[in-house]
Amino acid sequence: MATDQSIGDLLAGGEEALAEAGFRTGEFAAARDLFQQARDAAAEAGDAVGQARALAGLGMVAHYEAILGLMEGSSVNTTDIDAEEKLFRQALGLSPQAAAAPALFGLGLVFQVLHSDWMTAMPYFWQALELVGAPDTDAGEYLRSEVHRHVGFYFLTEDVQPEVAITHLEISLDLREKLGDPRRIPSGLVALAEAELSAGNRDRAVDLLTRAVGQARGAGLLTQWVKRAEQALHAAQAAAADAAPAPQSADTPAAPGDAEPPDAQPDKE
Repeated sequence: MATDQSIGDLLAGGEEALAEAGFRTGEFAAARDLFQQARDAAAEAGDAVGQARALAGLGMVAHYEAILGLMEGSSVNTTDIDAEEKLFRQALGLSPQAAAAPALFGLGLVFQVLHSDWMTAMPYFWQALELVGAPDTDAGEYLRSEVHRHVGFYFLTEDVQPEVAITHLEISLDLREKLGDPRRIPSGLVALAEAELSAGNRDRAVDLLTRAVGQARGAGLLTQWVKRAEQALHAAQAAAADAAPAPQSADTPAAPGDAEPPDAQPDKE
C-alpha cells in the first residue's frame, strides 16, 4: 500500500513536471502520468485529499494544454472542456472545505478562460480567494498567486477598476517572486503591466514588460510566452510614445506661460 510520503512525492513530481511542460517544453505526458499514479495510490490508501489533489492536477494538465493551444490560435473542443470540468468537479467532491481551493480555482478557470463566462467563474474564484487567504491556509505560493492573478483580471476586464486590479496583481507577482521559480515570474510581470497600462501608468508598464521579456528569454520559456511578453511590450511602448508631448522646434513660438518673464531671476538658495 502506498504511503503518505510516496503520494506526496508523486504529487510534487507532477506539479514540477506540469510547470516544466506548461512553460518550457509543451510535453505533458510525464505530468499526466505522475498525477494518475498519485490518484491511484491515494485511492488505494483511502486518502481522499490526495485523490482530490491528483484530480485537480490532472485538470490543470488539461487546462495548460488548452491554454497553449489557444495561444497558438487553436480552439478547444467541447469534449475536452467537459472532461477538464469533470476532473475539477470530482476533485471538489472529494475535498474537505479547507482543502477545496485547487478544485474551486480550476472550475473558475474552466468558465472564465474556456467559456468566457465571468459570471459563473467568479463565485468559484471568490471562494478560492477566501480559502487561500485564510491564516491557516496550506495553499502554496503559486496557487495563491494564481487566484489573486485571476481576480485581478476580473477587475481589469469586467468590473473595471484598474487600481483594484493592480493591488491583486502586485500580490500575485510578489508571491511568484517569493516562490523564486523563474518560469513563473514573467507571466506575473505581464499581468501587472497590463493593469498599470490600463491605469495610465505607461512608463511603469514598459519597465515591467522589459523585465518580462528579458526574464522569459533567460528562463528558456516556450515561444508562446516570449511572444506574449514581446507583444505586450510593443503595445505599451506605442502607448507611451503616443502620450509623449511632441518635441517643439526652434521655430515654434512658445505658448503663453512657457517662457520666463523678463525680470525673473534664478533662485538664490
